[in-house]
Amino acid sequence: METRSSHRWWILVVLCLSSLVLVVDGMALTVAVPQMTRDIGATAQDTQWILDSYVLVFAGLLLTSGSLGDRFGRRKVMIGGLLLFGAASLAAIFVTNPGEMIGVRVAMGVGGALIMPSTLSILIVVFNEEERRKAMAAWTSVAMLGLVGSPVLGGVLIDNFSWHAIFFINIPVVVLAILAGLFLMPESKGPWRRPDLPGAVLSAVGMVALVWWIIGIPQHGVFGGTSLIPLAIAVAALGGFVYWENVTPEPMVPLVLFKHRNFSGGSLSLALVEIANGGLLLVFTQYLQFVLGYSPVQAGLAFVPLAIGALIGNAGGVKAGATIGPRFLVLGGMLVMAASFGLLTMVSASTGFAIPAAGLGLLGLGAGVAMPAAVGALMSTIPPEAAGVGSALNDTIQQAGSAFGIAILGSLLAGGFTSHMPASAPAPARRSITGALTTAHGDAGLVHAAREAYTAAMSTTFTVSAIAIVAAAVLATLVIRNTKPEPAPAAVAEPELVA
Repeated sequence: METRSSHRWWILVVLCLSSLVLVVDGMALTVAVPQMTRDIGATAQDTQWILDSYVLVFAGLLLTSGSLGDRFGRRKVMIGGLLLFGAASLAAIFVTNPGEMIGVRVAMGVGGALIMPSTLSILIVVFNEEERRKAMAAWTSVAMLGLVGSPVLGGVLIDNFSWHAIFFINIPVVVLAILAGLFLMPESKGPWRRPDLPGAVLSAVGMVALVWWIIGIPQHGVFGGTSLIPLAIAVAALGGFVYWENVTPEPMVPLVLFKHRNFSGGSLSLALVEIANGGLLLVFTQYLQFVLGYSPVQAGLAFVPLAIGALIGNAGGVKAGATIGPRFLVLGGMLVMAASFGLLTMVSASTGFAIPAAGLGLLGLGAGVAMPAAVGALMSTIPPEAAGVGSALNDTIQQAGSAFGIAILGSLLAGGFTSHMPASAPAPARRSITGALTTAHGDAGLVHAAREAYTAAMSTTFTVSAIAIVAAAVLATLVIRNTKPEPAPAAVAEPELVA
């Protein structure tokens, strides 16, 4: 007989709050960077470390934190992550120099790595296969709203207070999530197994080195400069990790999951989607602000069509998924996403906002249909006792895909901008649109050339994004099995969750 928590929909609220704080913090921080770095005296290199330190720690610890949740309790690990994230957010309010801010971001990265796998793994355990589709759609919708709304929130907080408010706003959300988790959420964990210390070390070292190498691609190239060092470390550590996990009797990560077509197809197609989406917000936000002249708040509001489309797609996907299964939802949604990127390639410096709004709305619609279906398909293959590390494995693959996307699309954008700028333009103006606008000094011709060069380079990056989405759609269609959820059993009294 199935046992489910009678508080499961309230538990979903806790999980949404826990993931929301990560999304809001990451996006709102990008709006705060100019004022924050000026106040604490951060150089360009300091700023890069403030942003990258979080990503490095977060990616490196995802697998280990997922394993900890399975072994010691997913609620316990998630609440521990929330406590650390909240404490670090409070400490960020009092930092006075770049070193302190980097330390705070490292602590927040550790907290985030503890939170993220636990939310999805608890969702798997709490909801059965029939309800999981609805829960996944709600969880995705909240994340999308946070993604779109956080730049607006960040702009409002900075305009009315200061960059410190970006971190302070995390604290009440964290407190609410902790209290709700303690009183509403039952504990769940897998059977006891010996700790896999070699696997934990190899995975952490390998992922940190891999993301470090990816982050350095725009500056050093794929194999140039010192980039070969982190690449070699990543290959050696991750290769050793795969070998060790296959020979040790109690592996930290059950790599056998990749033998399930829904897991491998879902996770790898989502990685391609993350590559395509990786640079979208960064690239398009600069277009809105530097080409169309939007303020930070206006730029944030411009993404509202994306959120509306995602909400509609989520609602439609939940209903359709019960009858047609995940394969065709993923295919249809991703083809809509590819079409949206195709539409976005048509924008120019004189286009206005009509075409971008339509493109963003279509992108949200396609993502709202495809993403929950793909995540639901892959998560349905993970046994409850391995829910934490299974969801962490999916998070890790998507994190690597997102980092690749930012690096690849960022490099394409920078190279394309330089190639489209006039050869007679000053060197700083040919490096970036911010450099061009800074050095223009009233030169309308240079400003116009920079805006045209940026939109031309942006079109190239979106073409690559569309190709990646089509590849993801083909992969998902060929690999994912079209399973449908079984009808729910007759209603019975629902005791508290027992793992």
